Parts: sequence; structure tokens; C-alpha cells
Amino acid sequence: MPQNKLAQIIEKILDTYQDDKGINHIEGPNLPAREAVEEIVVDLLNVIFPGYYEKLEISREEMSLYIWERIVSTYHNLSREIVKSLKTLADMEKKTDDELTAMAVQKTLAFLLRLPHVRKKLTGDVAAAYDGDPAAKSFDEIILCYPGLAAIAVYRVAHELYMLEIPLIPRIMAEFAHCKTGIDIHPGASIGDNFFIDHGTGVVIGETSVIGNAVRIYQGVTLGALSFKKDKDGRVLKGGKRHPTIDDNVVIYAGATILGGETVVGKNSIIGGNVWLLESVPPNTTITHQSPKLNYKELGGEPAEEVYMYYI
Repeated sequence: MPQNKLAQIIEKILDTYQDDKGINHIEGPNLPAREAVEEIVVDLLNVIFPGYYEKLEISREEMSLYIWERIVSTYHNLSREIVKSLKTLADMEKKTDDELTAMAVQKTLAFLLRLPHVRKKLTGDVAAAYDGDPAAKSFDEIILCYPGLAAIAVYRVAHELYMLEIPLIPRIMAEFAHCKTGIDIHPGASIGDNFFIDHGTGVVIGETSVIGNAVRIYQGVTLGALSFKKDKDGRVLKGGKRHPTIDDNVVIYAGATILGGETVVGKNSIIGGNVWLLESVPPNTTITHQSPKLNYKELGGEPAEEVYMYYI
């Protein structure tokens, strides 16, 4: 009978839960809910870009009530999720629920106070996209349509929470943006003003990356770690500067990979497409691959200039 088979299957699965280590979270503290965090992100984006994501028009007379509703909702929802996240920290085990709630409220208010700063940063990011992309017709188009701006907006929010040393929630936010845009920005990265990601799919920016002002990068760019230090038992050591530093006014074209915590790309430099870079670049430098040799071959009477093969 199928019931007997199912009972055996269920028993085998339950047996795998007996070990308290690994991928079990049974009888542990309630973790932040992904869906709740994603709803918080949506509310915050509506506060940061009012009128862009709503189905109905918002008048200036309605703005005060509109923002009140979303900030109060964010305050309650975020402080509740922060309490859950704080409970995952070892040094919080001895804290009472009241103490954890007080800490969560304090961190939530500190975060909300940073929203005007986040809006100012994003104003520069939108302007950078408009100035950097000849296809951009308006700020409205950038805010509504550009995945790079969406990923940067979520990063700006998540980074503020990361700086407040709130666990889990910034990463959940970053992965929400990653799923939506294909752009993976760790909330711990330090990114300056007027940042522009064009197209964006496949961009990866690691936790300890430092990016200056007026930097522009294209799809498929990776700012990653070159190697990981390990302890005597062969386990990867956490922390430390692992990702590159990109100075002001740098352009990094599609597919470029820049690795290593000691790698610095100097101001006003250009990194060409598909470059693999493991060492520092002085300011005002252009790095490109040598152009590939093109071998043309006529096929079936077709003009030679239209049929060719690449050898790289």
C-alpha cells in the first residue's frame, strides 16, 4: 500500500533530523521571515521613490498620510524581524525579550533616521544613470525600468542595516534584489556617490569591495576574492579585506573580473571588457585585451566580410 511506503519514507526523513547540527533549525529561535523582509523592502522603496510603484496617483496633499502609513508599518514590521535576527547571536542568549525589543526599536529608529541620506544617495545614482546612458530618456524611465538602479536602491537600504550590525536581514534583502535583477551586491560593500550599473545581469560585488564616486560598471563584472586564508585545520578564515578597491571615476566594461583584497584600480582608469585583473592599476590607465586575430573564410559565395571566424 502507498501509505506504508509513505510511512517508511517519512520515518527515514525524520531520522535525519536527530542530529542537531547542520541544516536543522528545530526548536531554535524564530528566524526573520523572508516574505516579511521582502514586504519591508517594498514599503521602503515606496517611501524612497514615492508615486512610482503605486497603481493610483498620489497628490501632495496625501503625501503626509501616505508616508506616515508606510513608516509606521516599516517601524513595526522591521523591529519585529530585528528581534528575531538578534536572537540568533550567541551573545544575545542571556538577554530578556524586553531587552531585545528595546535594542530592536533603537536600531530600527536609527535606520529610519538614515532614509533622507539614502534618498540623497539614490538621487545621485539616478542622475549618474541618466548622464551615463545615452538611451535613458528620463529619470522616470530609470527608476521604473533599470535593474541596476533597483539593485543599487536595495543595496543602499541593506547597507544601512548592515552597518547597524543587524544579522540576516541585510542579506535577505540583497538576495531579494539578486533574484529580481540578476545583480548580486553584498550589503557590506562600501559604494560611493553617483554609482551606475548599466544592463547589470551577472554583476557580482563582494562584501569587502570598496567603490569610489562616479564609478560605472557593465553587465557580467565581478569584484571578487582571489583566494581565502585558512586556519591550521584547513577551514576558511572569516573577515579581512578580500575584494578589490575601485577608485573614483573608473569605468569597468562587460565581463571584466577584478580579484583580490590588495588590488586597487586607480582613479580615472578604464578596464576593458573580459579583462582578468589580479594586480593593481595606476590612475589614468586603460587596460584592455589584445585584439583577437580575425580569420575570414568565404562560404558558398557569401561576401567574405560577412562570414568570419574568431580565434582567441
